[in-house]
Amino acid sequence: MKRNIDLKEVKEKNINDKIISYAVMGAVIVAIIIISLLLYSQKINNDVKDETMTLEDMTSMMNNNTETESASTDIGKTVEESEEDMQEENTQNTQTLNTQNNTTNTTVKTSTNTTNSTQNTTTKQQETQTVKELSFQKPVDGEIVREFAQDNLVYSETLEEWVTHNGIDIKADKTTVVKAAEAGVVKSIKNDPRYGLTIVIEHNDEYQTVYSNLLTSEFVVEGESVEKGQSIGTVGNSAVFEIADEPHLHFEILKNSVQVDPSIYIK
Repeated sequence: MKRNIDLKEVKEKNINDKIISYAVMGAVIVAIIIISLLLYSQKINNDVKDETMTLEDMTSMMNNNTETESASTDIGKTVEESEEDMQEENTQNTQTLNTQNNTTNTTVKTSTNTTNSTQNTTTKQQETQTVKELSFQKPVDGEIVREFAQDNLVYSETLEEWVTHNGIDIKADKTTVVKAAEAGVVKSIKNDPRYGLTIVIEHNDEYQTVYSNLLTSEFVVEGESVEKGQSIGTVGNSAVFEIADEPHLHFEILKNSVQVDPSIYIK
C-alpha cells in the first residue's frame, strides 16, 4: 500500500517537473522569437534607411545630372556649331548695343531739338519785346515841311520836278543840335552824294535811323554807342538834292533795310 503511494507521488512529481520544463522551454522559445523579431525589424529599418534618399540628396543629384547634360551637350558640339553660336551671340549683342545707341541718340536729338526750339522761341520773344519797346523821338523840334512819299510823288524845288521822298524833312535853323531818336550804335558817318553829310544809327537787327543834310557830326564817331536824346550833330544845308529848300533835317527810318514812314514811329 505504501509502495503504491510512493509511486504515485513520484509520477506526479515527474509530471510537474515536465510541466515546469515545458513552461521554461516555451518561455525561452517565446523570448528567442521576440528577440529574433526585434533584431529582424531593426535590420529592416536599417536597410530601408540606407536605401531612402533625402530631398537634398535628390536635388543635388538632379543638379549634377543637369550640369552633366549641359557639359555633355557642349562637348558634343562641333567646332562649326560653336562658332555659329558665338557669331549669333555677338550679333545679338551688337543689335542690343545698336538699339541702345539709337535710343540714346534719339533722346539726345529730341532733347537738343527741344532745347533749340525753346531757345529760338525765347530769342524771338526777346527780339519782339525789344522791337516793341523802341519808341522814336523827333531828332529836332520843328515843323515837318515835306512828308514821306514813297508810293506817291512830291515836288522838289531843287530838281524842279515831282519825285519820291523816302523820309521826312523837319524844318530847323542851321546849327540846331540833332539828337539820336533812339539808343543804338553809330553804324556810319558819310557824305552822301544826294543828301550830304549823313549819320546812320543801328538800333537792332531790324531798325536803323538816318540823319542827313547835316552841317557837322562832331559829337559822335563810328562804332560809338549812343543813348536816346544824345547829341550827334547839327543841322546844315549839305544835301545837293534839297539845297534850294530851307534849312532842315532830312530824317529816315529803315525797318529791315526798307524805308518806312517816320511819322508813324515818332512819338
